Amino acid sequence: MNNIKTEFTIKDLENFSGIKAHTIRIWEKRYNLFEPQRTESNIRYYNIDNLKKLLNVTLLYNSGLKISKIADLSKSKMEIKVKEIVFKEGFESSALNSFKLAMLNFDEPLFNQTYNSLISHSSFRSIFTKIFLPFLNEIGVLWMVNSITPAHEHFITNLIKQKLYLNIEKLQLLNVNDSNEKYVLFLPLNEIHELGLLYLHFELLFQGKHSIYLGQSVPVENLKDLQNVYKEICFVTYLTVEPSKISTEEYLQELFNNVLINTTHKLWVTGFKLQQIEENYQTPAQISLFPSPTAMLNIL
Repeated sequence: MNNIKTEFTIKDLENFSGIKAHTIRIWEKRYNLFEPQRTESNIRYYNIDNLKKLLNVTLLYNSGLKISKIADLSKSKMEIKVKEIVFKEGFESSALNSFKLAMLNFDEPLFNQTYNSLISHSSFRSIFTKIFLPFLNEIGVLWMVNSITPAHEHFITNLIKQKLYLNIEKLQLLNVNDSNEKYVLFLPLNEIHELGLLYLHFELLFQGKHSIYLGQSVPVENLKDLQNVYKEICFVTYLTVEPSKISTEEYLQELFNNVLINTTHKLWVTGFKLQQIEENYQTPAQISLFPSPTAMLNIL
């Protein structure tokens, strides 16, 4: 229980709900919506119940209800109203909040319960693109502003990764592809952020492509092993934090010189590190850069 975060600043509440701290303070003073406590050094903080209530208030507020009407609701009536909104607009409207609470409390049953409710009426592709991707973007922001710890991030991303592996395995059992072109997915040396690349693997399999997943931290020279087996390869990589010791341009040039040169192979690249490429960089013809995984998938 010591790992569970139970005290939140008003900035934490803003980060989790999207409601500005100034607005939260107004709601608190004008409508008595929240009851902050104080530390021994007289610093205000909010407990998990305040956060849960704010997430419910945010859902109702974003659905068009006036804050004055929301403030008049008792706890039980507010929960009923939330259920009505969920029933009307779909479970997706509250799933994001449930995943946030599951992450904060390291609550695997809540995560699975929420996921199972979604998968009962939505496809995995829809869940991943409409809920998991926005959620992962929020996690990145929450981590950067210290509203969550790396433990929270690892916990929730590993649960999402489990669902990816499950759905990938289902496709692998169904797919028999003899296409000449093979897609080989890998991450640079020391790169461990593989969730985006795993989803690309899922999408390639879903579209009937022959996708080979090498995963994390693959040395450039190891890619040559694939050339001994396959003649036509489209290498795919996702640059999040690596390369870090050399520039992204140098890494791409290394891949070109050691893997692509004098071959018909291609390299597709996406990820955050592409933002660091100089505008005047001349990309080799066999290398294609994509601003997002979606842009990459759009040309398949």
